[in-house]
This record gives sequence, structure tokens and C-alpha cells, in this order.
Amino acid sequence: MSTIHLKVNGESHTLEIDPATPLLYALSDDLALRGPKFGCGLGQCGACTVIVKGQAIRSCITPVSAVQDTEITTLEGLGTPERPHPLQQAFIDEGAAQCGFCMSGVMLSAKALVDKVPHPSEQLIEQALSGVLCRCFTHTRMMAAIRRYAAGGVR
Repeated sequence: MSTIHLKVNGESHTLEIDPATPLLYALSDDLALRGPKFGCGLGQCGACTVIVKGQAIRSCITPVSAVQDTEITTLEGLGTPERPHPLQQAFIDEGAAQCGFCMSGVMLSAKALVDKVPHPSEQLIEQALSGVLCRCFTHTRMMAAIRRYAAGGVR
């Protein structure tokens, strides 16, 4: 066990944890965050996505030691039910969320993309989401929500 310092959603946390522990387990088990989810455990489905250094990464395959003292943003860090982030509001407006299992992957991948490329093409959005698995078939609505957010057309 080691002392690991994490900065998650603007808050500092000190954990006594094995440095090889996947970040996902620290977020869910130690910090009780429910945005990133365990999906495949192999970094292939996107359910565990978080943003680190502007990049959407898979927390199930990232050891906590690799992100020590680095700002980590989870789905909970975007907004609140009272004040949703503009991307979350776009998803609400478009009715783009269903079961929510892929939301961390979709929203955080989209946010990381739009932060880098403010007006991404359809192809760039599709590429950013290509590693996120969703079974609810709301892809058309998700794409509309991301385009709305990127265009600044959120109410």
C-alpha cells in the first residue's frame, strides 16, 4: 500500500492504496463515484471513461499511480442536476440518454474532443466515439446533442 494523492472533480483526495490499482476502482470504491462504470475491464467499451490532461482515458486500465496529482474529471464533475453542463443540457434537450451505462464514455469523449476542436466535423465526432459501446441505439440523438453543444446551441 502507498499513499496516493488524487485530484478528482476539483477536490483533493489522499488514499492508502496499491499503486497498481485501476483508477476506476479508486473512483468507484474509495470515492463512491458512479459516473465511470465497470464494463469490459479491458479499456475497450468506454464505460469507465474519465478526462485526464484533456484526454478521454479508460480508467479501468489506468493505474492510480499514473494519474497521481493530475486533475481527473468524471461525469459527476461536469455539472449538477440543478446546473447541468452545457453538454449534459444538450443531451437532455435531445433526449439522448437512455440507460446511462455509456454516458461517461460518450459525454467525456465528446467534451475532450470539443475542447480541442471547437467545431468538429461529423467524422471527428464519430471517430471520438468509435471506442464507446452503446446498446440503447440513441446514436442519432447523441450525435445531435454533441453537434448542438459544439455549435453553442444549448438552451
